[in-house]
Amino acid sequence: MQTNLADFIKDTHEGNEAEEILRKCVHCGFCTATCPTYQLLGDELDGPRGRIYLIKQVLEGKPATTKTQQHLDRCLTCRSCESTCPSGVQYGRLVDIGRKVVDEQVPRPLSQRLTRLALKELLPRQWLFSPAMKLGQGVRTLLPKTLQSKVPKRQNAGVWPVRQYVRKMIMLEGCVQPTMSPNINTSTARVLDALGVQLLRPENAGCCGAIRFHLNDQDAALEDMRRNINAWWPLIEEGAEAIVINASGCGVTVKDYGHLLSQDADYAAKAKRISGLTRDISEILPEFEAELLAKVKGRVASRVAWHPPCTLQHGQQIRGKVEHLLRAIGVDVHLCADSHLCCGSAGTYSILQADLSYRLRENKLKSLLATKPDTIVSANIGCITHLQSGTALPVQHWIELIDQALHADQQQ
Repeated sequence: MQTNLADFIKDTHEGNEAEEILRKCVHCGFCTATCPTYQLLGDELDGPRGRIYLIKQVLEGKPATTKTQQHLDRCLTCRSCESTCPSGVQYGRLVDIGRKVVDEQVPRPLSQRLTRLALKELLPRQWLFSPAMKLGQGVRTLLPKTLQSKVPKRQNAGVWPVRQYVRKMIMLEGCVQPTMSPNINTSTARVLDALGVQLLRPENAGCCGAIRFHLNDQDAALEDMRRNINAWWPLIEEGAEAIVINASGCGVTVKDYGHLLSQDADYAAKAKRISGLTRDISEILPEFEAELLAKVKGRVASRVAWHPPCTLQHGQQIRGKVEHLLRAIGVDVHLCADSHLCCGSAGTYSILQADLSYRLRENKLKSLLATKPDTIVSANIGCITHLQSGTALPVQHWIELIDQALHADQQQ
């Protein structure tokens, strides 16, 4: 694709990156076949190829419009298109650049500005989000159904292990997960504890930065990232061997710290090291597969439908690890039809684009339930909460199955 960037972005870091990405696109249209919003709406401008043209026009100087903004807003940033692109177009990075430029040109209505402000100020701050969510859980039955779907029932977190080991890893607890599903973090710690690994929880770490970054408050997002690096760095210097992530949406962002902070002279080297140390829990456990088999094989009798989050399969390009591990310990695991398509959660998308989000959720649940599972499992708090809001069938993190199998004797 030929480009002729406008002076306002030409020869800047973002301009050079956008130009490199744009020039890889060969207009083939393979991306449209795997784009969830194109599948729903059938509009070229609501698919990756059409959005790439819109971004190109804006970067070449054509004024952005409300329509341009709307088409970019409708993108889930699921990156399914990246998995099918034969040319390696890094669409996710391009759409972040395009959205930032378009938002600078097109003022949003007051209602949108207030909603986005509330999301980026409330969700990343656990000291604000936690009491608000606990209040909502306390009066959940009194809430309208639309709000109930955003407020999961209170979960029993269980006991955090206290044994110390030579092998230590750092956990990113996240911003919303400790309140919405604290059992996921505890299960992760208990599983690793049973395998001789201690999980460390530095107090000053918090939101990975994804929420603010994708709401175009990129400067604040970079501050979130720097804060995490500051919290983790002393533990890394003391020998922590990995940063363990059990929310794939956070994982894909932390693995990108090296790129996102590459222009920060004070943090570039540290950010690159952080990204290199970051592992999804599904990348950690294969090392212990033989030990897990000895401890838990045959203890999980459930028929399970596995929903791989987009941030795991497309963002981090991790496929097959969870299914392999669960099958190895005797779990009856099934992928549904169109497992590559997004469930509609996509961070704050389910709030900002509710209609599209719920249509995608219903399509996904229909496919998952067609496998006739006892349980649905996933690997991201957003997907789990979103799917659970549409079904009475249990939806949980796959690491909880491992934890339950390891500690079945204690639960009886």
